[in-house]
Amino acid sequence: MSDDIEIKARYFWKYHEMEILEDIKEYVSGTYNGHYTGTKHEYRNVQTIDLMAAQELASAFCQANVLKYGSRYGSKDGRNKKDLMKVIHYAMLLLHFDDHYGKPTITTGNID
Repeated sequence: MSDDIEIKARYFWKYHEMEILEDIKEYVSGTYNGHYTGTKHEYRNVQTIDLMAAQELASAFCQANVLKYGSRYGSKDGRNKKDLMKVIHYAMLLLHFDDHYGKPTITTGNID
């Protein structure tokens, strides 16, 4: 059974949740190649959120961005899907930084 059929068989979703989750996966993956990462080899995968986490500011940063992008949805650039993607992504990061999934392992910061 394909993954999509298996997931649809396991869950009852009727509001495009499967498509939304796929869009979120694509959006989040794309942020790791974003314009806020360093350009030198040793810093190319360091993002602003990494610097915030190093100073124990990441949770507040994420929560503020959930509010920022949520409140501007419908105002700046209309009912902009990208703003909602940012809300969801920052909410996911907030779940991470507030340890809802356990303490993160120590990493090098590199994704390759």
